[in-house]
Formats: sequence, structure tokens, C-alpha cells
Amino acid sequence: MRVLLLLLASIAVAGCSLIYKLPTRQGNVLEQKQLDQLKTGMTREQVVYLLGTPLAASPFRTERWDYLGYYKSPRGEVSSRTVTLLFAGDSLTSMVGTAPIADSNVAKPSAKDIRNQQKKDSLEAERAKQTTQTGIVIGAPEKGPEPTVEPAPAKNP
Repeated sequence: MRVLLLLLASIAVAGCSLIYKLPTRQGNVLEQKQLDQLKTGMTREQVVYLLGTPLAASPFRTERWDYLGYYKSPRGEVSSRTVTLLFAGDSLTSMVGTAPIADSNVAKPSAKDIRNQQKKDSLEAERAKQTTQTGIVIGAPEKGPEPTVEPAPAKNP
């Protein structure tokens, strides 16, 4: 009886790690390619078009916009980013937090991995060059001359 109870408990505990957890994304979605397009001198409308509405824009400090982004992966790794934009009138004057972030969660590929990937790419390129006969007709067949059908000879009664 104890063995059965222990077995059921271990199965229940092991099953807990099988639950999929959705990634959590909150705030502004900040992608580096969008941040790279920011230039000083842009108008507020251009910035809103590029990044969207700021999450933290105070009606009392209209010269400062804060974009806050938070992401938690299903495995529990958390990354967050804050971008602060400062305006003078209607023109962007200063940007803080737009530099690329080195992601410590992403492993750098080794030289061996790079060589293996290059080999795979070259093999795929060679296979793509080879032509094989599969017997599958992709296009409509070309029309040739219509076959002629001769009438059957008439029977004499």
C-alpha cells in the first residue's frame, strides 16, 4: 500500500513540470530595430508612429516620455527595459536606454556550432541544385495536335 501511495505521489509531483506557462509581456513592446530608427529632432507624432503611445507620460511633465517593457519567458527568465525620451517643445532632444542590450539569457554559439551550421547550409544548397525526376507534373501539359478518331467500319447485313 505504501509503495502504491509513494508511486502516485511521485507521478503527481513529476506532472507539475509539464504544465505550459504562457509568456508574460507587459507595457510597451520595445524592439531594437524600432529604437535604432529614433533620431533627435523627430516630432512627437513621428515618435508615436514609430514606438506607439508611451506607457508613462505625465500631464505635468510633457517634455518626458517613458516607455516601459517587461517580458517573462515560459521558463522564468525575466527581461525588462525602460526607454526615456526627452522633448523640447515638439522636437526630440535626448534618448536614454536605446542602446542594444546584451542578452545574457541567450547563449553565444561556439566555433564548432558555426562550422556545423555552415556545413548544413552548404549541403542544403547542393541538394537544391540537384534536379530529380519525381513524376509529378506541376504545370498543365502542353497541348499537341488533337488525336484523330477513325469511325468503325460499317457492318453489312
